[in-house]
Amino acid sequence: MNLNINLLLFLILCNINFSQTSMDLDIIQGIKNPNLVGDTIKLEKNTFDAFNRMLIAAKRDGIDLKIVSAYRGYDRQKLIWNTKFKKFTTEFNLNPTQAIYEIIRFSTIPGTSRHHWGTEVDIIDNNYPDEEDVLIAEKFEKGGVFFKVKSWLNINSEKFGFYITYDNNPNRKGFEHEPWHYSYAPISKKMLSLFIKSDLKKAIKKDEIKGSAYFTDDFIEKYKKEYILDINKDLK
Repeated sequence: MNLNINLLLFLILCNINFSQTSMDLDIIQGIKNPNLVGDTIKLEKNTFDAFNRMLIAAKRDGIDLKIVSAYRGYDRQKLIWNTKFKKFTTEFNLNPTQAIYEIIRFSTIPGTSRHHWGTEVDIIDNNYPDEEDVLIAEKFEKGGVFFKVKSWLNINSEKFGFYITYDNNPNRKGFEHEPWHYSYAPISKKMLSLFIKSDLKKAIKKDEIKGSAYFTDDFIEKYKKEYILDINKDLK
């Protein structure tokens, strides 16, 4: 009798662990939402609270931070990817492989975006609400409209747990430098450790993702090593 009870408890615990693992994978791949808060701009709860603390501190210094992109689910990322793939292959006449590499200069394959985690924020200066095409690196450099906010973030963001994700390290490969993209390290580092354990091939080799037929094993390995993992060392 005791043996049967112990076996039943073991099976229940195994099922709970399997369900928890499946849920974690769904979250890191953008299929299910993490614990999101916020109205139009949504973030994981801890990230949201930390950003608000940083927002208040910035305002004391005359800086008005604005998030232009935060949580982004799988379907949204798929729309971005498929739209770009169609544009590059039809309007610019790139072959599928060329289109893929052009897209991944700045955009991730659906299911692999750090924005799925609710820990990533793209930040600009709210004093320029009518500025077009805001996420351009030159606008964050000296003489650019977002240089002031970038300078403040360079000094202060890490005090609140936010680190530039794709830094300007000349030895870094993968995605282009994004001076606007910050990650809340206390949570995103945990998310990354879960992501590394997932089956990347299974996550992205889907017919609904345009060009996925060209995701060879070599490409997937390169994408993981150079695009997913080659980030700011403080986020690993």
